[in-house]
Amino acid sequence: MGQFFQMQDLGAIAPELELVAFGMVLLLADLLIEEKRKLGIIALIGIAFSGFFLFRLRAIEFPAYGGAMVVDHFSTFFKLVFLIGAGLSIAISLKYLDIERENHGEYYALILFSTMGMMFMAGAVDLVTLYIGLETMAISTYVLVGFLRSNQRSNEASMKYFLLGAFSSGILLYGMSLLYGLSGSTRFSNIAAALAQRPESDPISLLAMITLSAGLFFKIAAVPFHQWTPDAYEGAPTSITAFMSVAVKAASFAMMVRIFMVAVYPLRLHWVAIMGAVSVLTMTVGNIAAITQSNLKRLLAYSSISHAGYILIGFIAGNETGLTAVPLYLLIYTFTNIGVWSIVVALRRKGIIGEHIDEMGGLYFRHPAAAVLMLIFLLSLAGIPPPAGFIAKYYLFAAAIETGHNLLAVIAVLNAAISIYFYFRIVVAMFMRDATEKTGLTYSPGLVTALGVALVFTVWIGIYPDPFIAMARQAALMAF
Repeated sequence: MGQFFQMQDLGAIAPELELVAFGMVLLLADLLIEEKRKLGIIALIGIAFSGFFLFRLRAIEFPAYGGAMVVDHFSTFFKLVFLIGAGLSIAISLKYLDIERENHGEYYALILFSTMGMMFMAGAVDLVTLYIGLETMAISTYVLVGFLRSNQRSNEASMKYFLLGAFSSGILLYGMSLLYGLSGSTRFSNIAAALAQRPESDPISLLAMITLSAGLFFKIAAVPFHQWTPDAYEGAPTSITAFMSVAVKAASFAMMVRIFMVAVYPLRLHWVAIMGAVSVLTMTVGNIAAITQSNLKRLLAYSSISHAGYILIGFIAGNETGLTAVPLYLLIYTFTNIGVWSIVVALRRKGIIGEHIDEMGGLYFRHPAAAVLMLIFLLSLAGIPPPAGFIAKYYLFAAAIETGHNLLAVIAVLNAAISIYFYFRIVVAMFMRDATEKTGLTYSPGLVTALGVALVFTVWIGIYPDPFIAMARQAALMAF
């Protein structure tokens, strides 16, 4: 026990401990504080404290808890992404929950607990630690999706997400158990060493890799394991949809980096072939399905699916450029997507549900600033310069070409072109249709802050990406 736990281990999980502490404080404060919006402020303070302790770990690298976790640039980078996603999601929730009359302390506590699980996932180099973090994140998210208890869509989405999520976790756990049986260890490095000593086409090794991949593909909403995403995104509170689309997705990819680039790396020849097919299907199905959507939340759900396909290119390439592109893409996607969802929340605040493209009609004539901001964020999602999304896609496509995956790069570029069509359906509605509503749009301080942060970094990374690329490269090099 003494070898497993040392005092420095507490420092390694200080950011996570802060989130747990503030989550418990929120549950108690909910009983004592009448003005429920203050609970969101407490949650933001908790995010800030966690960020402070994370900042203190930025230049430190060491194993913790007997090698079950590690503090390095990779884990620190992704933990920062999770905190940004959680903090901005809380900021856009403050007024949204007032409108829905669901402003309760457990909402913010669950976001903090979910973020804590993500942070354990980013630092895990052991299957048990990884799975505990994954389930902490997942269970909290299941509840958050169904948080609008009086809304039938929300309840239905939560139930579907829970059932499919539990099924995928079972498949993932089965793959993990096979890896443990093959290696006699739950450490990623020991698993890799054991797989390297077995025949390349060993059927048990391949079965473990396939079942593990299937579970992971569900978590990132890759085709054909994507069916839960549109319903969950549509039924969840809009602020939670934003949280899922950025933080939950980033955590799932962080988990995949450690597993594919360390634990099952000896089987790379096999999983690259599977991942290539999944990447093409995910990009194509996501973009084509998005074209037919009139519901904005479902359109953005399919957009999120297609982006997962793009990110998989970084794994397939497997070189420095590709692995740098994965964390860089997720950082940019966090700011861009939060910006888009902030505009959707702003529309909901004026009595417009904001879930249909038609409700965006004439937005430029009603609220010019909101329309221009939405345009910038949509350009970024489409990968059109100068916003940051262009940098993210450029690095992924360049990585594919550098490693000889020219056909994959061509398919990705064609899919990016398809995506421009459905993103510009929203732009056309905002700028070229008649306004149907005349009242002004009132912003809450939290919403303005989230929009401001999202705008600044979406533009900044697009214009001057060098420091962010350096951070992403440093994180990628520490992943294996």
